[in-house]
Amino acid sequence: MAFLGSAVRRVVSAVRPPLSPLSRTTARSYSSEPTLEKSVPYEKTLKQEVGKSSGPTKPLPKSAEAVVIGGGSLGCQTIYHLAKMGMTNVVLLERDRLTSGTTWHTAGLLWQLRPSDVEVELLAHTRNVISKDLEEETGLHTGWIENGGLFIASNKQRLDEYKRLMSLGKVYGIESHVLSPAETKDLYPLMNVDDLYGTLYVPKDGTMDPAGTCTTLSRAATARGATVIENCPVSGIQVRTDDLGVKRVKAVETPHGTIETSCVVNCAGVWAPKLGEMAGVKVPLVAMHHAYVVTERIEGIQNMPNVRDHDASVYLRLQGDALSVGGYEQNPVFWDEVSDNFVFSLFDLDWDVFTQHIEGAINRVPALEQTGIKSTVCGPESFTADHKPLMGEAPEVRGFFLGCGFNSAGMMLGGGCGRELAHWIIHGRPQKDMYGYDIRRFHNSLTDNPKWIRERSHESYAKNYSVVFPFDEPLASRNMRKDPFHQVLTEQGCVFQERHGWERPGWFNKDGAAPVKDYDYYGAYDVKKNENYKYNELLGKEYTFDFPPHHEVIKSECLTCRNGVVVFDMSYFGKFYLTGPDAKKAADWLFTADVNKKSGSTVYTCMLNKGGGTEADLTVSRLEPGAANMPLAPQSNGDVYYLAIGGGVAEHNWNHIRTVLQDEGFNCQLTDHSEDMGMISIQGPKSREVLQEVLDADLSNEAFPFSTHKVVSAAGHQVRAMRLSFVGELGWELHIPKDSCLPVYHAVMAAGAKHGIINSGYRAIDSLSIEKGYRHWHADLRPDDTPLESGLGFTCKMKSSIPFQGRDRLEKQKEEGLRRRIVCFTIDEKVSMFGLEAVHRNGTPVGHLRRSDYGFFIDKTIGYGYIRNPDGGVVSADFIKSGEFTLEKMGVTYKAKAHLKSPFDPQNKRVKGIYD
Repeated sequence: MAFLGSAVRRVVSAVRPPLSPLSRTTARSYSSEPTLEKSVPYEKTLKQEVGKSSGPTKPLPKSAEAVVIGGGSLGCQTIYHLAKMGMTNVVLLERDRLTSGTTWHTAGLLWQLRPSDVEVELLAHTRNVISKDLEEETGLHTGWIENGGLFIASNKQRLDEYKRLMSLGKVYGIESHVLSPAETKDLYPLMNVDDLYGTLYVPKDGTMDPAGTCTTLSRAATARGATVIENCPVSGIQVRTDDLGVKRVKAVETPHGTIETSCVVNCAGVWAPKLGEMAGVKVPLVAMHHAYVVTERIEGIQNMPNVRDHDASVYLRLQGDALSVGGYEQNPVFWDEVSDNFVFSLFDLDWDVFTQHIEGAINRVPALEQTGIKSTVCGPESFTADHKPLMGEAPEVRGFFLGCGFNSAGMMLGGGCGRELAHWIIHGRPQKDMYGYDIRRFHNSLTDNPKWIRERSHESYAKNYSVVFPFDEPLASRNMRKDPFHQVLTEQGCVFQERHGWERPGWFNKDGAAPVKDYDYYGAYDVKKNENYKYNELLGKEYTFDFPPHHEVIKSECLTCRNGVVVFDMSYFGKFYLTGPDAKKAADWLFTADVNKKSGSTVYTCMLNKGGGTEADLTVSRLEPGAANMPLAPQSNGDVYYLAIGGGVAEHNWNHIRTVLQDEGFNCQLTDHSEDMGMISIQGPKSREVLQEVLDADLSNEAFPFSTHKVVSAAGHQVRAMRLSFVGELGWELHIPKDSCLPVYHAVMAAGAKHGIINSGYRAIDSLSIEKGYRHWHADLRPDDTPLESGLGFTCKMKSSIPFQGRDRLEKQKEEGLRRRIVCFTIDEKVSMFGLEAVHRNGTPVGHLRRSDYGFFIDKTIGYGYIRNPDGGVVSADFIKSGEFTLEKMGVTYKAKAHLKSPFDPQNKRVKGIYD
């Protein structure tokens, strides 16, 4: 019998040459023999013991409203929720038996707490479906076991992270307890607690059974009219092109017949890219080996909670009287040659890769050293560039939805994501803010870039158990998109952030350049690790839940903006033109604000979904029609609009606009000139003095008022100047043709030298904008927030009779009153906060912070969060004014003051150039 301890010693003593990246990533052999049942820790799987059926288990229908492809966790959850929402003419096609791909061997763990409010809600729904709903509907037990979860902290930072989760959990009623090492020992007597700092115990976490869950989901869906067909592989996806040139799903082809449908849902796991290829859809995921071992019986382990020891990168899953041991390593094995015949199959375990998990497991539970290994489980799993799933409608083909790339969390997230995906399909949008999972979060230039997909997926896998710090940045696949200022800013000490593939300025290091280097795979695969890597060293100093060491540098950038003048490089912004015969109609429908003012006007506005939620905030500038002056103006005989959009969400905005244009049948053209122009923003009380020397235009309030724009000459180069501010100061944006960017920048810096002008980055913008009370989309403004709830009612043309998408929902909400609304909070203590902190009113949790930062001008921590009335009533101004509020960070509460208006410049004087 093999013992865990001896397995470690055997591998350590073996002398083996390191594997190169190429040999590491080649496909490994797997047995073609039937997999033994004991290979996975479940009493039963759905693999047929005798002979494979020669054809589908049911006749194929001629047509269906939707066809779900893949019978794993996500496929079964999606068809169940589609049927539950009333779409019953739906079909699930599974090439073999349910769960036969990757679901059958999953560990099946469910942890309720994650560093994301949306994920906490998704996990809660999965838990409800598995532990309650399905049993009530079918009378069948899914195999759910509520044995609890225990998170291990070996240092203060890790325990701080867990305390953040605990505080967020209070908002959602999730019971959790921080335990001392001694209390942990009482709970889990077999655990070594000598090196523990503390633990977080969540009593109602548990374990799911894949076969039991998927079987029950299938039966529940079938009972509601859905059709589940096994032994039916898909051989093709038919796509048609409509009269407007839009590609749409037409049918699903199989060897046994064709199903006409306008909707396909790709839940094919590691096989999802192949299915995407059939329709011309990019599915950016990679397949990797993911493994665990199952031990023999361990005396005294019964009824113990599941364990996650993140610092040792290992988990311990209770399996009756044994444990399953697995984790995430820095040198996972890629599976490049994905086989269509890989059914209920496993790889041979690579002990060189897996040994690190055994060492961590033995340290945590010493009894494992003398415990036998009953079986090894090494199967494929799909992983993505940011360790988040791929969901939503594909940009390339309408009606082709993704539900894949779940990073070995498909069981855990399946219920919540299955419900959101079903809602997306039926209603055109999910109920929750699913942007973090939406395929449109990735720029189209990245989703078919093999280097980016591979490097980023590797890094996300390797860092899966790392502490989630607020300001972390990836090291993999950087410098994919660089603006014209990149080199000159690098030389001036710019510490860049990565957004949407772009390198954008984060802050400016005063100790010289810190360039981003090529990815080194953290030294794995015999790749030489980067040495003297200044950028990585600076990033490491960000790994804190306190103020970082360069807090004072960011303070200097902020206060120079408030008191003098700074330059922000915002070139990564999306820059689109909307033109065509129906451009005015489209603008009226798309934008909440009235953007049809006179040419030369610039309007801040939102775009909504059908439910009234905010899909975007942006500025829209009305241009004069006329001859082309590219890239500053397109040729047009009619209405022309210039859209400037935050660069990190440009792809999402592009697709939202395009989808609305298609759905409404507007005859318009949307063109993207993001790469053709740079953009710098000169902000601060002295910005007018600086720019008056550079621009050939009168910049007085009378000649160039706020929210207007003009094409002007800057140091001999044509630019579009816009008088706008995202930091609450007097300032102008210069939108500059690419080849003119550096001459204009140098002219601005030369003119500003006597005024003390400096470069500044997005860390300062984050602070300055929250101080002013401006929103950040996908932070304190999301698709599940309406403009009325988020304090942006002023962007909505409600006093006009002009219809716009989502208006009916806003009118209803205005009539009924707000059940939730955003509130600004400040605290007097010098405490860092980052979002997710619980908000209490009179001692009762009423919400949590979405976004928080330090406001250097007012010298306070500021946070914005949405609060509810615990009684379910309207959240009125009196409700806010009459309450005593506290903010809870890591279990500690701080008195907070609630504000209905921003405490900084509430009368909005500074953007108008009024400095008293």
